[in-house]
Amino acid sequence: MAAAPPLIIPVENQVRELDAKLLLACLAAQRGFESILGSHREIDLHIASFPRGLYLNKSMTARNLNMFHILGRLGHRILTWDEEALVHLPPEIYYSRRLSPEAIRFVSHLFAWGEDNAELWRNWPHLPAEIPIHVTGNPRNDMLRPELRPFHEEEVRRIRDRYGDYLLVNTNFNHVNAFFPAQNLFRPGTAEGGRPAFGKAGVGMPLDFARALHGQKSAVFRAFLQLIPELARAFPRCSIIVRPHPTEGQSVYREAARGFANVHVTNEGNVVPWLLGARALVHNGCTTGVEAYVMRIPAFTYRPAVCAAIDDTFYRLPHGVSHACFTAEDLVTGLQDVLAGRLGAAGGEERERLVRRHLAGMEGPLACERMLEVIAGIAAREPALPGPPLGSRIAGRALAAARLLVKRAKAYLPGSHAPPEFHRHRYPGIPPEELASKIGRLTAAIGTGPPPRAEWIAPHIVNIRPPEGGRPA
Repeated sequence: MAAAPPLIIPVENQVRELDAKLLLACLAAQRGFESILGSHREIDLHIASFPRGLYLNKSMTARNLNMFHILGRLGHRILTWDEEALVHLPPEIYYSRRLSPEAIRFVSHLFAWGEDNAELWRNWPHLPAEIPIHVTGNPRNDMLRPELRPFHEEEVRRIRDRYGDYLLVNTNFNHVNAFFPAQNLFRPGTAEGGRPAFGKAGVGMPLDFARALHGQKSAVFRAFLQLIPELARAFPRCSIIVRPHPTEGQSVYREAARGFANVHVTNEGNVVPWLLGARALVHNGCTTGVEAYVMRIPAFTYRPAVCAAIDDTFYRLPHGVSHACFTAEDLVTGLQDVLAGRLGAAGGEERERLVRRHLAGMEGPLACERMLEVIAGIAAREPALPGPPLGSRIAGRALAAARLLVKRAKAYLPGSHAPPEFHRHRYPGIPPEELASKIGRLTAAIGTGPPPRAEWIAPHIVNIRPPEGGRPA
């Protein structure tokens, strides 16, 4: 029997995606699949050295097009979800920024977060009729479910031992406080007046909407900076954990925290254990507001500036499932009520309906298991992916080699939106012993038998294999 094609699982933001995608790889191993998992950048740069497989991508934008051409020529099959389709921009803007009519023609299957995501895609005029949409949920959903709580227990205990009682402030200002200025909505000094120059976050966005988003984000960002010392003073017996977005700069928050021993700025590890250990969450339009709702953690959306064009569209979901506070005074009062036991997590039938429309796979089989059912069906129909013609493979290898050289060179050019230090920030890597610990805890939590084997095949890339004696796919 031919071996099933491997799963190729790239991870872009380590703290946000790794645990969930490792869970997918562990469950895949129990079904007999091998997975190649690691840094998205490094996997793409090494793609010509891997056997033909099922490449599980997280987007289908114009930026993916060159890589999709290479994958297609090498004979890989592309299956995709969109990490940004849960809390998404208004449809027409989402379509122009997140969906490429050319790139999606390389995709064979789509995995949706929930029915809202699936409907968003179905309404896109350029969606190829032959591409199936599977409403499975997302691997990140699974990490919120009660079954996975044991996986997080050790980390929650470590965090609580270090910080005691704490309030978690999650920021979401990568549009105006990006790790590098070129990643912002606008290049420095061009947002107001004159001819604006879009940064990476603004490409493909209508100018009026970009300006509205910039104005709203900037106002809320300034208010959050003022809020940090206010919370430190209001809750001297609590730690205030400020957790910046993975692609945000952190120095401005460290400056705001200066002089307050109970304020700590970090985005260490995945956010889920930090949420589970927190007394309450403070955010504005952040996906963590949705995650907190699912796990029944009290969450407040702090809205010191309101813009209907942004708040009623882009941030409708995270605002809708959280307690809303429009002044710092109201927020402090709400947090005091939580600490005193007078207020719990936001609830109600309307919120529940909203979440269920956006998130599938919250009951019954895990989202990963639902996705693997689709993948198993593909493998059953094509246990060995057909090899492309020799000329196509040669062209694919040549394009991959040229892309590697260009990417390595461009990373060091002045003004690059993704220099080497940004890649290290986004994917710092994981020591082998920590990876082994995660695999062991995941396997114990889901109760699937012996853990899979992990073999490092390149820096930041690991092969997750079925356990000894595991059944073939």
